[in-house]
Amino acid sequence: MKASAGLDLFKTPLVLKIAGFTLITLTFFYLGKHWSSNGDQQVLFFSSSPGTSVGVSPNYGKSFNVPVPPASTSPSSDSAAVEQPPPPPAKELDRTFGIIDGDGKMSDDFEVGEVDPEVVENWGNETEIDSGAGEGSRAKIKRFELCPESMREYIPCLDNVEAIKKEKELNCLVPPPKGYRQPLPWPRSRDEVWFSNVPHTRLVDDKGGQNWITKAKDKFRFPGGGTQFIHGADQYLDQISKMVPDIAFGNHTRVVLDVGCGVASFGAYLLSRDVVPLSIAPKDVHENQIQFALERGVPAMVAAFATHRLLYPSQAFEIIHCSRCRINWTRDDGILLLEVNRMMRAGGYFAWAAQPVYKHEQAMLNLTTRLCWELVKKEGYIAIWQKPKNNSCYLSRDEGVSPPLCDQDDDPDKVWYVDLKPCITRIPENGYGANVTAWPARLHTPPDRLQSIQMDAYISRKELFKAESKYWSEIISGYVRAWHWKQLKLRNVLDMKAGFGGFAAALIDHGFNSWVMNVVPVSGPNTLPVIYDRGLLGVMHDWCEPFDTYPRTYDLLHASGLFSVERKSVRCNMSTIMLEMDRILRPGGRAYIRDTLDVMEELQEIANAMGWHSALHDTSEGPHASYRILVCDKRLLRS
Repeated sequence: MKASAGLDLFKTPLVLKIAGFTLITLTFFYLGKHWSSNGDQQVLFFSSSPGTSVGVSPNYGKSFNVPVPPASTSPSSDSAAVEQPPPPPAKELDRTFGIIDGDGKMSDDFEVGEVDPEVVENWGNETEIDSGAGEGSRAKIKRFELCPESMREYIPCLDNVEAIKKEKELNCLVPPPKGYRQPLPWPRSRDEVWFSNVPHTRLVDDKGGQNWITKAKDKFRFPGGGTQFIHGADQYLDQISKMVPDIAFGNHTRVVLDVGCGVASFGAYLLSRDVVPLSIAPKDVHENQIQFALERGVPAMVAAFATHRLLYPSQAFEIIHCSRCRINWTRDDGILLLEVNRMMRAGGYFAWAAQPVYKHEQAMLNLTTRLCWELVKKEGYIAIWQKPKNNSCYLSRDEGVSPPLCDQDDDPDKVWYVDLKPCITRIPENGYGANVTAWPARLHTPPDRLQSIQMDAYISRKELFKAESKYWSEIISGYVRAWHWKQLKLRNVLDMKAGFGGFAAALIDHGFNSWVMNVVPVSGPNTLPVIYDRGLLGVMHDWCEPFDTYPRTYDLLHASGLFSVERKSVRCNMSTIMLEMDRILRPGGRAYIRDTLDVMEELQEIANAMGWHSALHDTSEGPHASYRILVCDKRLLRS
């Protein structure tokens, strides 16, 4: 009877329920553990995020080439062209951009230390290649090696005459100098930078007595002086303003070219007057002057007056400035000054500050008279000329006077591999380029030269101009909300396919304390005249060749629709462009690539092979749209 009673106990409903519940629990535990071990598939039992319900991951059964797939895609509901990725970790923001002071407020007044170890990766120094398997598969670079230490400041087009040839293209990652640190933020960087980021003392030795640059412990400091303005650039700019009041910095004068810029203190102090300067210099005996300028956060490029036109359009600059720039303007019947004349806006000014103003005074006066320039003021060692506003003076010169006017069919905006021409660039009879609106209204005023852009357009160019501005304004608004761009402290920005400059204009409208180099690829319409007429900076470039700048120049690289166009041209590999992007992007910097879905897999493979941390996001159009955005962070790599 006792044994029978025991068996009946196991048959009671309560015991059967307990046994069944235990069996179900063990089954789900086994399945959860099995499925969670596969990184591509997960069963979610619960979520710690508010409002998230239990369910199966929507990515189950799909394969994505993403190192860390985003938890969700969350397009904006109030903007048709805004991506909504998750915000960056709070820990990273606190470490990078500020500290909490005693009152609980964010402060930038702190000493930036070494790069956080989380940003540094021990990368090794060997290229790994996956040869692929099966017919039709392509070889993939799993990991690009670091270049030799001797290449840490490598500029391919200047350091190797064979570098721009395809068989000699860059195929490794340019390393940073030992002890590289996160650059100091603007405006602090105007006055000091880390010595370890530009570890060269040649300029200190040569120019320290001229108030250019000094070294103090682990930093370079920039007192703001120069050879011709030893008492400071601000005082020098005040003097120029008093000499010619019509210059009106920040109103009539918006875009300035500084030739032979030194460490770019002239440009650095123009920025505070609402002027955007472009500082250029060759890689000469003082080879790191442009590198110092860029480290300070001042717009600059490596460039030289030589045999080709500079890569800027006609009538680009309101002022072109040369202070002891070591250029003989009168040689070869003034062919270099003719290039200055091409780039100078009608009615613009050429400011020459140097003792040679007197040494070569007569030759310079003779040449500028033949160019129809008027010497409007000379004071001390400073002379300022003004270019005419129309062609009337040129046409009234005596017959046979040199240099002649250029032919009617000469295109002054054609600059890519175009030789200098020994002729005077004609000013358009319709006044295009001369009649720009004062700043800041010119930023959003469709300029006259918009009508001269050669492009296929089904609607008016003015409508295209306005539509592009609105489009990028909405995009940047979304980036500010979703990606917290205001906390990124962006300074040096490169737009790799700029169009009319709408992306740069949107950054200004949203109050970013940054400058943008707007690149117009040779593969598309030449919109550079429009970009400069808006009061922005830009340059012509072919992305199948190296860019004229030092490594570690930019905080942000932006490429919208670039790779799909370049891949169709079949002129270079996408890895060629990506490796160049890695060269010019700072460690800790970011790249945003917005393009068609069919190029994204290869781009992400290359990004991962370069050590970038990448994530692929949908646009607000949803997962079925043909466009995606690839967001990449560059890490500091060590061998």
